[in-house]
Amino acid sequence: QTGEKLFELHGHTHKITAIAPFSSSDASEEKKHLILTASADRTVIVWDCTSGRQVQRVSCFHSTVKCLTVLQRLDVWLSGGSDLCVWNRKLDLLCKTSHLTDAGISALIELPKNCVAAAVGKELIIFRLLASNDRSEGWNVLEVKRLVDHQDNILSLASVNDLTFVTGSHVGELIVWDALDWTKQASECNFWDSSVHPDVQPEIKLSQSPNETSIQHLTSDEECVFAAVGKGIYVYNLQMKRVIACQRTAHDSSVLHIEKLPNRQLISCSEDGSVRIWELREKQQLPAEPIPTGFFNMWGFGRANKQANQAAKKMQENTPMYFLELVGDLIGHSSAVQMFLYFGELGLATCSADHLIILWKDGERESRLRSLTLFQKLAQNGDLQLKF
Repeated sequence: QTGEKLFELHGHTHKITAIAPFSSSDASEEKKHLILTASADRTVIVWDCTSGRQVQRVSCFHSTVKCLTVLQRLDVWLSGGSDLCVWNRKLDLLCKTSHLTDAGISALIELPKNCVAAAVGKELIIFRLLASNDRSEGWNVLEVKRLVDHQDNILSLASVNDLTFVTGSHVGELIVWDALDWTKQASECNFWDSSVHPDVQPEIKLSQSPNETSIQHLTSDEECVFAAVGKGIYVYNLQMKRVIACQRTAHDSSVLHIEKLPNRQLISCSEDGSVRIWELREKQQLPAEPIPTGFFNMWGFGRANKQANQAAKKMQENTPMYFLELVGDLIGHSSAVQMFLYFGELGLATCSADHLIILWKDGERESRLRSLTLFQKLAQNGDLQLKF
């Protein structure tokens, strides 16, 4: 609300690589708000958010922990690096996998049936946790399946719902997966191809840089997946299994983070220091051209062509077209904006390589609140007289 700093947590000696909230779920004790942080110093620290104090530290890792995932239902947390480790709330190591690769696990998400998906280079590995009945001993983590459909390293991994999750790679491959049987439902790998998006003006380039096609970040709602691909933003409809809208040059540099807002809006931030708000709008359909009635049509020669035209016209009418319109530009950062957090009505917090955290408010909402406060004060003082 105010931007006042509450605590500064000192404990790591190198860059922090992952962070995860870990609230106490034990009904017998008072609910504690804890966070886990992993660092390149090969440690994981548990912090108490209420006091800002360090609760516990784990320093038995052989490599950097790149990701942390809390499985609230099983009351355990996972750390991903050169191997996958399962820990309980007391920070006891319950079980772990054998050494995977030197690259290690770069991302983790929870799946149904006590499973997790781990991105390891080009591969997606599905692990299942076998929990003991008393949750004290006998835990095990098993590799169930390896999915090798990606041609390059997986950069982003996101859950859509209990049935679906998505992955994005360095060369711009988006794959939609079934979360229950881990089969490929759909894929898209032509984000940068202008022939796929004929309404977009093609750019003349001598060479295609890999960074311009890499999927840096994915987010979704029940209807669509929103992908940050190179400098652009793409909206992939899960029902239609195709891209329904795109902004190929949403920013001047790579888009690092995107998030869906209410009212069909998106926020994106970039290496160029810009933060932008977009709105997904439906295009006005142009009326289809009338079918010419010539000499051959009189004798029925053009009937098949006429039917094809009518079918195409019907499909065009039934398929809505969308576009992303820029509705806001938040100017304040002078360097790459790595990410942001959206707090609904409270506003937005952005953090950048310029060492700034900026809090943004909804201007229209703040104006309304100020007006309301003013009217309430006038009414209390008796200065407000309504004349009819």
